[in-house]
Amino acid sequence: MKRRTAGFTLIEVLVALLVFGLIAAAASEVGSQYIGTYERIRDRTLATWVAENRMAELRLEQEFPGISENSEEQEYGPWRWLVTTSVSGTEEPSIRRVDVNVARFTGDQDEARSVHTLSGFIGEQK
Repeated sequence: MKRRTAGFTLIEVLVALLVFGLIAAAASEVGSQYIGTYERIRDRTLATWVAENRMAELRLEQEFPGISENSEEQEYGPWRWLVTTSVSGTEEPSIRRVDVNVARFTGDQDEARSVHTLSGFIGEQK
């Protein structure tokens, strides 16, 4: 009678590699989703701060803002942002609607991707 030697057969090794490969692929997908979610939350948080800072600047100005739209580039954190401020009139002449759109430039591109928009109202100080 022949004795069987200890060890794994080729089929057992291939099945183990298949299982390991499936687990590694699933873990990679979860990691990729985590990184994407982290980047979106980070960008949204920074864009919110930039928009709130712009709104605070407008509220602190001595003059009542006129109806206008302007854009300016700004450095905040390690990124460049495009801040577009749109001031429009309302039915009440002493109140203006302000929309601040914040977009982030990606890499060395001149194209900015919109991240956050903040809307608010500013009243005339008398």
